[in-house]
Amino acid sequence: MATRDPRWVLKDRPSFALIIGLVLTGICALVSFSFDVFNGAPVQFFIALALALAPVPLLLAAVLALDRMEPEPRSNLIFAFAWGAGIAVLVAGVINSLNLHYIIDTAKLSEASARNLAATFGAPVVEETMKGLVLLGLLKFRRAELDGPTDGVIYASMVGLGFAMSENVSYYLGALSTSGVKGLAVTVVLRGILSPLAHPLFSSMIGVAVAYAAQRSGPERVTYVLAGWSGAMILHGLWNGLASYGGFPGLVVAYLALLVVLVVLVGVVFRDRRRIVALIQRFLPPYEPTKLVTQADIYMLATFSRRRQARQWARAHGGKRGLRAMRDYQLAATELGLLHERAARRMVDEHTFHEEQRALLECMSTARADFPVPSMHARSVARGSPPPGYAPGAPG
Repeated sequence: MATRDPRWVLKDRPSFALIIGLVLTGICALVSFSFDVFNGAPVQFFIALALALAPVPLLLAAVLALDRMEPEPRSNLIFAFAWGAGIAVLVAGVINSLNLHYIIDTAKLSEASARNLAATFGAPVVEETMKGLVLLGLLKFRRAELDGPTDGVIYASMVGLGFAMSENVSYYLGALSTSGVKGLAVTVVLRGILSPLAHPLFSSMIGVAVAYAAQRSGPERVTYVLAGWSGAMILHGLWNGLASYGGFPGLVVAYLALLVVLVVLVGVVFRDRRRIVALIQRFLPPYEPTKLVTQADIYMLATFSRRRQARQWARAHGGKRGLRAMRDYQLAATELGLLHERAARRMVDEHTFHEEQRALLECMSTARADFPVPSMHARSVARGSPPPGYAPGAPG
């Protein structure tokens, strides 16, 4: 009977549903941008678009730097970003516009006062709800991908970056149209340089909550999600309110609040990283009799610096093939530890556990077979000793 390539547990094959979703998000992004084009001259639109796109590669790199130990599927990350840049920003923009006109007509306020009111109390609810929907989708349909709060932060940051990028186009275009180059420069500084992570930080409240909910069952899951959603809306409303009504002192307080949230989230990510290392150290030693795991391997997998050292060693002695083998081994070993945790939490049934366990062990076996073995160290490697440079400082 034919079997699947064991690397299916590591491969990221886009599904038909994903392709359809990306098409829909792309259409929504085009519709949203078309509104911006109609509201301003095409030249101004492309200037605004270029300025909005400029910091995105750097911001994406900063977010993905947190996702090195157990990288998330690229298709999921792309969809989260596209959701924020397309569907979320379009729907939120339409609802916010309708809400603004409703406030002006019913409360008889000036447009400026109505905008401040809508930005403080209306926009946070609408925008965080639209961004949070994709995170709820992950909880419902891709629960196994949410292995901890780090994953929640990653996905939330991706949807937040997509949303902020598209929203900035509108803000930059509006500033350029009404206040000229000077107004554009001020807006770019405030939104693109001083607060590029605002939306990702807001959404991360939901992301962390959804990740915790994914590790649990029962009514408490709803409590976690509602708490995260409330936190995101409150933080967003606080930011908008202080910026709208607080003047310069309000901006200072708003930036300090974001800084505190950023520091807390970084702490959460580092704590989660230690948890994953503990899982590796707990669940992988029983596999030593298979010869797929040694004490040197566990030592190497425990830190980013030693993982990087091992990849450098593999590339130096085995070229691209050796590097790929080491990457596959590190990822499969990490996924094996996380699989055991999911089984302990009863997040996977016994059949699924054994199927994925077998595939991951086959991946590790295939990867080890491609590890480079310098001829001068072949005998020591055969006796089970790690070759020099593979995991410096590991037990011999």
